[in-house]
Amino acid sequence: MGFRVIRHDELEWITRPHEPGEPPRHVAELSESANFAHTRANLWRYEPGAKGRRHRHALQEETFVVLAGMLSMYVGDPPERHDVPPGGLIHVEPGTPLQSANHGDVDLLVYAYGTPPEDEHAEILDSAL
Repeated sequence: MGFRVIRHDELEWITRPHEPGEPPRHVAELSESANFAHTRANLWRYEPGAKGRRHRHALQEETFVVLAGMLSMYVGDPPERHDVPPGGLIHVEPGTPLQSANHGDVDLLVYAYGTPPEDEHAEILDSAL
């Protein structure tokens, strides 16, 4: 088939590991269900106060498109905070440390995609927060 349609009500949300008392973040993994060949993508939902893990990809560039809420992205070394509003995006080149957070009081919804898809996991770094 030459295309795929994925509906919001068909998404399977997976709660990611988080510390006790820490607000969770949830991911809907899209790459396999959309049959992506040259990219990978996820839809992320961060509850208020949730944060991701600081990491960097050796080969993969990542782009984050904010659908709802305000994304706070900490990029570089030392980390520099950039707030991205709904409808905005931030593009992070390979090798650049990054960490995302929701400092707002509503859920953050972000479409994240990267290319080329990496077979190895990102390098996990000490938190910027």
